[in-house]
Amino acid sequence: MYKLKRFFRRLFTPVTIMLIPHDSKRTINLKLPSIGVVTSVIVWLVGSVYVVSAAIDTIEYYHMKSRLNFYMSQFVELKSTISTLEKAEAEFKRLLSFKSKDRILENVDTRVNLHDAGSLDMELLKDQIKNTIEKVTDIRDFLKNQKDIYMATPKGWPIIGRTTSEFGSRENPMHGGQEFHSGLDISVGTGNSVKVTADGIVSFAGWSAGNGNLVVVEHGFGYSTFYAHNSSINVRVGQKVKRGEVISHSGSTGNSTGPHLHYEVWHNGKAVNPMMFIKEAKNVS
Repeated sequence: MYKLKRFFRRLFTPVTIMLIPHDSKRTINLKLPSIGVVTSVIVWLVGSVYVVSAAIDTIEYYHMKSRLNFYMSQFVELKSTISTLEKAEAEFKRLLSFKSKDRILENVDTRVNLHDAGSLDMELLKDQIKNTIEKVTDIRDFLKNQKDIYMATPKGWPIIGRTTSEFGSRENPMHGGQEFHSGLDISVGTGNSVKVTADGIVSFAGWSAGNGNLVVVEHGFGYSTFYAHNSSINVRVGQKVKRGEVISHSGSTGNSTGPHLHYEVWHNGKAVNPMMFIKEAKNVS
């Protein structure tokens, strides 16, 4: 009991705190019980620890929020990239569902483009996505180029009929004597539809002496086709035409012994045998 009283007495024993101002000789004395001083020190320490802890938490919060916003933006970009790749994959699966090269090239959709979907702060994933996009882009560019070549290459018959004169050396049917025949003569009645055998632009449409009513179409990649002796012409110079489109009607104009279509294929400035292109494709009529 005595020790307990002595302990409490010491707790409340006054402690004098002396303050000495620099500009005054008078001192300021503060008397506080010992427990008050100890309590003040403890409160100050607790308060300091709390303030420091709160400051650290605040800094970490804003840092975490900044990083979270950054990763959110990165994953939005990743989602866009994945979406782009999924579309490309679906397009390639659609193309591969066709059973032939011709059908694949005819159905290549060149309007769909791949766009840069951003870069992620994940080096391996970034490299994988970059490589995949480059490969997909290369494949699409290759397919687009192959489609352009395919659509510019003459294919099939311009008209259904009987071949009366083939490509190469022959006897001139009007004047006799040997000559080089630079195309095919396809016998057919007057007024039948003549269809262009590849996509292109009409470079000539009109009268051409011995060829009669002539249509010439430029297809690109060095290809041109000629359609002669027509009774009428359905196109004009500068007009874009698609494979299978009617460009004229058969006839017997110019130097002709009867109704037929004279059809030529030229490649890089030289006449080539049209039968090579006819045999590689189904009829476009």
